[in-house]
Amino acid sequence: MTTERPTPPLIAGEREMLRGYLDFHRATLAMKCDGLSDEDLRRRSVPSSTLTLLGLVRHMAEVERVWFRRVINAEDVPRVWSADGDFQAAFDAAGATRAEAFAAWQAEVGHARRIEESAESLDVTGYFARWDEEVSLRMVMLHLIHEYARHNGHADLLREAIDGTVGA
Repeated sequence: MTTERPTPPLIAGEREMLRGYLDFHRATLAMKCDGLSDEDLRRRSVPSSTLTLLGLVRHMAEVERVWFRRVINAEDVPRVWSADGDFQAAFDAAGATRAEAFAAWQAEVGHARRIEESAESLDVTGYFARWDEEVSLRMVMLHLIHEYARHNGHADLLREAIDGTVGA
């Protein structure tokens, strides 16, 4: 599978710009996983860490689910991999498969896109219990861009360690 990565707009309205960069970073994570076996995707960055490419995909499924479905859409859905709300639990990908992780992640991205597209504006808010604060859809989209960008840096290093592949 070869992932096509959209080019974010250089000139656009705020919402289109945020959407473009979020989709760019989602596709970047998928690209870093292209062509690798389940075993490669479960390869740890260092023996003492649970950080893997597959763990990153699982983690981002959890992040998408929490911020878009639980916070913005106020859905009472459980976490994907952690009953107690631990985002880090998703990183433990021992025994996980590409099919399982990508199906969950792609499903959550689909939900997130529908929620964002149906919101009347970026000023729509939801409640984030951990902070005991209301947050806007704008903040959620910016947070997700930040989260993907940070983890895509990890994905760059993980992929290079697996097979030497480097680059955008």
